[in-house]
Amino acid sequence: MPRTFPCPRCGQKSTWEGNDYRPFCSERCKIIDLGAWASDEYALPTEDAPQADLDQYDD
Repeated sequence: MPRTFPCPRCGQKSTWEGNDYRPFCSERCKIIDLGAWASDEYALPTEDAPQADLDQYDD
């Protein structure tokens, strides 16, 4: 019996071997996840670095 692991998108059991959509369980989960990346749903919160005062470098 092949080892299973949860699909990172929906949590259903999925297999690695013989699965064209790995690590996802299906093409649907793979496409949904790709769409989430494309729309920046996975963006990490950060604090923007303060902008340097560029005027001080003008000659």
